[in-house]
Amino acid sequence: MRKIEVLGTGCLKCQMTAKNAEEAIRDLEIEAEVLKVEDVNEIMSRGVMMTPALAIDGQVVVSGHVATVKEIKQLLQGS
Repeated sequence: MRKIEVLGTGCLKCQMTAKNAEEAIRDLEIEAEVLKVEDVNEIMSRGVMMTPALAIDGQVVVSGHVATVKEIKQLLQGS
């Protein structure tokens, strides 16, 4: 099962990123869980300085903007 994490404080952009990740998972019909990481210290410990950020299987792949469904699908298929 893939692990997708949305790193951010829970703002609207973070919520949109989570929604887009869930839609990408449904479209690709893969098994994955979407987790929200809202602890600022945890976010910073991963080297993220701008949110929202998206991590796939522990690796930060997007930072500082809302990842689109298309972008997330490409990341999931390529990693």
